[in-house]
Amino acid sequence: MTDQPIRSVAASLLDYLALEGALKIFGIPGGAAVYVMNELRQRDDIQFVICRQESGAAYMAHGYSLVTGSLGVVLTTSGPGAANALTGALNAENSGAPVLVITGEVPQKYYGRAYLQEGIDSRLDIAAVFKNAVRYSAVVSTADNFHTILQQALREARSVPPAATHISLPNDVASAPVPVAGVPTSSMHYRAVPSGLDAAQVGETFRALAEAHRPLIFLGNGCRTALQEKARRTAFADFVAKFGIAVMTTPDAKGIFPETHPMSLRNYGLCGCPWASIYMGQFDDEFSKLAHQFGLDLKPYDTLLVIGSSLGELATTVVEKEVYSPLLVPSQNFIQVDLDQSTIGRNFPLTQGIVADAGATIDELCRLGTTTNPPAGPGLALRRMFIDGIKKTYPPCADTAWRDSVGGPVNPAAAMRIVNEELKIGRIFIDAGNCVGWSLNYMEIDPPVSYHSALAMGPMGFAVAGVVGAKLGAPDVPCIAIVGDGAFMMHGAEVSTAAQNKVGAIWIVLNDNDLGMVSQGMAALFPSQPWEGYYALGAPDLVKFSEGLGARAVAITKDQDAETFRRALRDALRDAERGQPQVIVLHIDNTLSPPYGWPKLG
Repeated sequence: MTDQPIRSVAASLLDYLALEGALKIFGIPGGAAVYVMNELRQRDDIQFVICRQESGAAYMAHGYSLVTGSLGVVLTTSGPGAANALTGALNAENSGAPVLVITGEVPQKYYGRAYLQEGIDSRLDIAAVFKNAVRYSAVVSTADNFHTILQQALREARSVPPAATHISLPNDVASAPVPVAGVPTSSMHYRAVPSGLDAAQVGETFRALAEAHRPLIFLGNGCRTALQEKARRTAFADFVAKFGIAVMTTPDAKGIFPETHPMSLRNYGLCGCPWASIYMGQFDDEFSKLAHQFGLDLKPYDTLLVIGSSLGELATTVVEKEVYSPLLVPSQNFIQVDLDQSTIGRNFPLTQGIVADAGATIDELCRLGTTTNPPAGPGLALRRMFIDGIKKTYPPCADTAWRDSVGGPVNPAAAMRIVNEELKIGRIFIDAGNCVGWSLNYMEIDPPVSYHSALAMGPMGFAVAGVVGAKLGAPDVPCIAIVGDGAFMMHGAEVSTAAQNKVGAIWIVLNDNDLGMVSQGMAALFPSQPWEGYYALGAPDLVKFSEGLGARAVAITKDQDAETFRRALRDALRDAERGQPQVIVLHIDNTLSPPYGWPKLG
């Protein structure tokens, strides 16, 4: 009897990643990961993208997973390298992104002996730190438990909803032999994607929507993967059109349903479009006249279906209204669908909670819609006319003059309009700060353009690095990051990662030499204090900074107009396809603010 062929744990780990389609690994090498690094050096099918900081690597892995639908992978050394990756992993977990963080570790015989960068049995327990931040975290302590622990990490990461996971791999274990036969030949051998449909309850939901006086569907980020499938998105668009059901999204889900669709009320919540609030019953004289004109009874709206949203603060807090706005609560049917039962009914009282997959639920609604006729009578036609009337009477944004402005300094609202007009296909990544408010309120997103933010955690720097991973995952479409100057300085070194890998990502930096959202928020909350200049950033030359990192960079100064910015964006879109990163530093007026509607304290 012959011995089984063997491979090292490190080599087998890469075999698993190849099965998952994770053909890019993002990170920074180090001594506690030498065996994995050595195996990577010998493979042509997996690229190790050397980043500039481990959080940036995790953001890149997140961006890569968003555009490819595959697993994002981070590789770091132990101790500080592992700890640096934590913020990006935490962000991926809260954003529902499938990201696996692999941290090296010192050999086990040195645990507790003050070995350099040890992270297990010293003052740092990195596995415990990650366990409190992501879905799953464990230490691979022997070659015998390697398969069990890695497969569990992959199951959790690729579940529905997806998650961030972490494994710690000591060097002595990474070099240990395991039988080749132990590595599966397909991911189907160790994991399955959760799905589920409660057909009976979805049938009840369908009837409630079809019979409602004023129905509304609220889509969350949990629907993103489902609605990326064009056939399903088209079927859903046909369904809501047929039955006259209005649709809105959370901020994180902006654009997963086309915002130009006749039934779209765009995004609700933070800096949302006002159409949804009006439709639900935020009445004024204009609304009353409009409702009367279309014969619409002004009784409260009656049915809300929420799919794939936990109904968190930013999704349910409207400008100048209460947090977790009571306006959302309908008079009759409040239905929430999510595969994660822990989110159902957490923030609002429901009439019906359904534990089910978003895609399967949408499919069943569409199937029922194709075999059922809308209720007879004038109600459907009147509701369609009413929604159309709302759109014609009320602008979708806070200030149309700002949006349409052409002079200098370029108004950020006008910059959002120009990006919309110039980008017909591609990915837009939005960082934390005022760029969130400007883009949510002034952009109109339709597939095949997609909008990506990270508002569950809202870390500065996510989009700065995430756009690099996105462009690596989708090299044939434009990938643009809209970021503030503070965030750009936080993770702008990753422009160098893009340049090294010939990645033509584009950054639009809203430059006001300030942490603008903080300054404006503090001025609104504490108006008795002088805040102008208190959070100033030292007026760095971001063009020189970007050029030094390998980008083609240009500044749009305050005396240049919107058309100058448009020409710069066109040039960037053209030149990015040659594989060089592009940076547009847009100097803006720091007195302008998105429509956040800051609350009063006390």
